[in-house]
Amino acid sequence: MEERPYWLAWSQIPGLGPVVLKRLQHRFGSLSAAWSVDTATLGTVTGIGAQTLKAIQKHRQAGHPTDLLTQHLQQNPYFWCMAEDAYPRMLTEIADSPPLLYYRGQVQRSENQGSTPMVAIVGTRDPSEYAKRWTRKIAYALAKRGITVVSGMAEGIDTQAHLGCLEGGGRTVAVLGTGVDMIYPPRNQGLYQKIEEQGLLLSEYPAGTQPNRAHFPRRNRIVAGLCRALLVMEAPTKSGALITAYQANEYSRDIYVLPGSLDNPRAMGCLGLVQRGAQLILGVGQLLDQLGAIPPLPAEPTPTSPEIALTLPPSQAKILKIVSQLCQQSGDDSVPFDLIVQSVDQSAGEVSGEILQLELQGFVTQLPGMRYTPTS
Repeated sequence: MEERPYWLAWSQIPGLGPVVLKRLQHRFGSLSAAWSVDTATLGTVTGIGAQTLKAIQKHRQAGHPTDLLTQHLQQNPYFWCMAEDAYPRMLTEIADSPPLLYYRGQVQRSENQGSTPMVAIVGTRDPSEYAKRWTRKIAYALAKRGITVVSGMAEGIDTQAHLGCLEGGGRTVAVLGTGVDMIYPPRNQGLYQKIEEQGLLLSEYPAGTQPNRAHFPRRNRIVAGLCRALLVMEAPTKSGALITAYQANEYSRDIYVLPGSLDNPRAMGCLGLVQRGAQLILGVGQLLDQLGAIPPLPAEPTPTSPEIALTLPPSQAKILKIVSQLCQQSGDDSVPFDLIVQSVDQSAGEVSGEILQLELQGFVTQLPGMRYTPTS
């Protein structure tokens, strides 16, 4: 709770995204400590340029973070920051998780801890009757199995997913592209009220935030990040659902696709996902069996546990091991990025993304000259 005012204050500064905030936290130990660091030192953090430094100075002179929090709570009484235990654990695994997450409705701690399975369902806003029927049927079955259904409360597939889950007496979570106090689209007012009573409404945007076209693609990463698996029910080749699927793949989530017809343009995006390796949904029973085979989330380790590296995805654990081995072999305390790339069977872009994840989680530290050292 002591960190909450500082997460709020830092998140209000233009030019500072989630990745940079995590770098600040890692570099200085906490965002409260970073708040008092001189601007020259802040300027050495990757991602903070001259314009951002000016914005930081301006915001630090405007008032203390605790005063900002007091004012913010008047319109936004319910939110989590990343430093709080209540913040959804699955979201902490992604590099660009929202610094603040506003909520409305019924909080279930087991969902935030990752012990209750959560599955996302997404698709086009203009689905066929076939896709609507199967979306509702699958969401109903997931609810009966005790799986929380996550979607974006948009028209079409999202709406059918929420309704099917509620009909099954289950929990559903709606991730909004507006403030949690806004109902969009307006025709979903009844659905909004049901979710508020039986589920949870989430958003990274504060109260009063109106619909904005740029917000909806951004919220898709939260839908993907919250869940262990993503179901794409129907999507044309240009669809926000495909953005969610690509993000889910980047986050190492399982992706399932409802098969569609070659004669249906609204199914072509789904067929493209199958070509990329997504799994086909061949029936409710088959899907539930596959979802049941997803290994449970490991118990969350303490930061001091020597076994913490065992919780890393295999690709990140491999790179961490290689960085340690290369340092030992060379007798140096750091290793250049190019040598790491040469030592793994991955592209430079893939290695860069994995190392960023390791850096954000505190397993490696970047030194000048694109060199990396294991964090002791």
